Amino acid sequence: MNMKVNLAGVELKNPVMTASGTFGSGEEYSELVDLNRLGAVVTKGVANIPWTGNPTPRIAETYGGMINAIGLQNPGMDVFIERDIPFLKQYDTKIIVNVCGKTTEDYIEVVERLSHEPVDMLEINISCPNVKEGGIAFGQDPKAVEAITREVKKYAKQPVIMKLSPNVTDITVMAKAAEAGGADVLSMINTLTGMKIDVNRRAFAVANKTGGLSGPAIKPVAVRMVYQAACAVKIPIIGMGGIMTAEDALEFILAGATAVSVGTANFVNPYATVEIIEGMEDYMMKYQVEDINELIGAVR
Repeated sequence: MNMKVNLAGVELKNPVMTASGTFGSGEEYSELVDLNRLGAVVTKGVANIPWTGNPTPRIAETYGGMINAIGLQNPGMDVFIERDIPFLKQYDTKIIVNVCGKTTEDYIEVVERLSHEPVDMLEINISCPNVKEGGIAFGQDPKAVEAITREVKKYAKQPVIMKLSPNVTDITVMAKAAEAGGADVLSMINTLTGMKIDVNRRAFAVANKTGGLSGPAIKPVAVRMVYQAACAVKIPIIGMGGIMTAEDALEFILAGATAVSVGTANFVNPYATVEIIEGMEDYMMKYQVEDINELIGAVR
């Protein structure tokens, strides 16, 4: 039974990885999860300088999910390179670094620096709805998506994954723009912009007023967008959005995703990723599927 998948020449032992921002840089979960079991660890967003993030409160539970407005808090690339990469190199898993920035120059600075580091792929976050500058401007304009993809590709030595925003009218336009700019892989979807109001306090549940909605509530939207993008582009897709179980993950793969990222599930069940891998293996045995790649886009 073959669980290996290929993303732009990078072979993963299985198609299950963590979603950026939900797993730290791996160390935070390493006492609970055997990182060797994962196809890849996707790190929290890394910027050229430390970011403090948004004011608190920054997380609110919602029906079927959660809203977060962390604001991409991170220690910056110097600390990440010195501390987190050596930690992850101890494990037999691929390292995918999520890169964030406020300007094209910010992104390029991080990408250029990481081009000399032993990481396998770069995920460019142009789609975070919680940052007032940068991300959202890039993620909602196809010309900007194509332009920043093209710029990042000039400096990247590793394959480039462009993380798309679902907060758009037509996801296929954005997917095609990233492909035109030279993206090697797409990852989708990032969170949907949402809001929660505390009726007892008569105040916003998160200080930012709005935040990114994630969890099971967004899965049907995510599966639909992955399917549409997979029909529109030729490059591989990493699907994400509300994956809690192996069945959820398989929906994305059948819709056309080559791999999947598990995010919010990690907060409720730290073992979710490994359980999903084992569940996918059980499914393949049950239906006598010899190669996971047979399932990619099988419902098209």
